[in-house]
Amino acid sequence: MIDLIRQQLAKVVTDEAKFTRCRELMQILCLKILDEHKMFDCLAFTGGTALRVVFGVRRFSEDLDFSLVEKRNYSFARLNHELLKSLELSGLKAQSKPKDEKVVHSTMLKFPGLLKAVGLSPLESQNLSIKLEIVTNPPQGGQVETRIIQKEYVFSLTHFDLASMFATKLHACFYRPYVKGRDDYDFIWYMGNKVMPNFTLLNNAITQTQGTTPNIDEKNFKEFLLRGIERVDFKDAQKDVERFLDDKRELRLFDADLIQKSIKAVYSSY
Repeated sequence: MIDLIRQQLAKVVTDEAKFTRCRELMQILCLKILDEHKMFDCLAFTGGTALRVVFGVRRFSEDLDFSLVEKRNYSFARLNHELLKSLELSGLKAQSKPKDEKVVHSTMLKFPGLLKAVGLSPLESQNLSIKLEIVTNPPQGGQVETRIIQKEYVFSLTHFDLASMFATKLHACFYRPYVKGRDDYDFIWYMGNKVMPNFTLLNNAITQTQGTTPNIDEKNFKEFLLRGIERVDFKDAQKDVERFLDDKRELRLFDADLIQKSIKAVYSSY
């Protein structure tokens, strides 16, 4: 695995891009391991990393996010054990402190010495980390698909379909208690591809966290977006997303007036 990472990083120009590419290679390896151990019988891959791996969005991502869609045979302890064992068999040291006491099961996978081994840091102590989270009580209504992925490895995974992923992204964009520009970048991608969300999942997600039933549908969707965009601080969003972009010129898209006009154009028939 170390040799594969070195080969891939040789194609990358900047140190920042090399770091994010190295992390992405580790994410892909983790997904392959989860597939090999049939973890996708229980899980659906979602979030920004899923949007990049499955649908090719043009930004890097940090975390591996999943929804628990089948509780039978699910064990976070087993998942963590299989990940660590398989990573070791791939020649990688990995550390993990799994937390499964709450609704969201999580761990921070750390790879000590990896950055030094691939020439990205002179320090043995500098870690590369990947956060893995599983929502064990996701809102109802998500639809899943299973497909073969061909990256550095060939494997299969189960993921939310595009409409369901858009629904979860909208919920994050407009109801997350802090600014995360990666969400807003993804929203621009969905809008540019004229995606409509899974309204059942979107309404259920909002009801679950806000305690209200918004009854969003095709008729009021455009107004919902326009109201949501008013609450976004695009300067803060730019700062958050910048390090995840290969092409920094895309930051120009973080303009409230441009996005409002785009919403009105893309969803004009609704």
